[in-house]
Amino acid sequence: MKKRAQHHIDGLLALLLFGVFASCLLAVLLGGAGAYRRLTDRDNTAFTRRTAIQYISARVRQADSDGAVSVEPFGDCTALALTDSAGYVTRVYCLDGHLMELYTSAETELQPEDGEKILAAEALELSLVDGLLTMVLTGDDGVQSRLSLSLRSGEGAAA
Repeated sequence: MKKRAQHHIDGLLALLLFGVFASCLLAVLLGGAGAYRRLTDRDNTAFTRRTAIQYISARVRQADSDGAVSVEPFGDCTALALTDSAGYVTRVYCLDGHLMELYTSAETELQPEDGEKILAAEALELSLVDGLLTMVLTGDDGVQSRLSLSLRSGEGAAA
């Protein structure tokens, strides 16, 4: 009889040990999944913010020639206007929670709503003073990113 009770206790002990191991494993997996989700969300937010600023910067550098880059009112917002040699204008602005772009001829009268959505963004503040373009982009998370570009208007870099 004593041997039979010993087998039950051994089985119960093994089952209890397995339960503790399974509980610990589940806790580690759930903790890891939560940490992974938080890191992924943070990285996606940072990626969107960096991408928006880099996009605007690349567009300005591409269009930088004498008089081709300007800041102008466009509807109820302010737009970065990039004029090319063929007479077309690319306007970059923020509207209804999105960074927008509108590519059109200089003579065409279109509204800000006609543009294409690029990325999520709450606001874009622009200023152009003495060849220094300053942009402050407020992302959809409320974090502001600032970038200042010195326009060279087609000149090479200083030696």
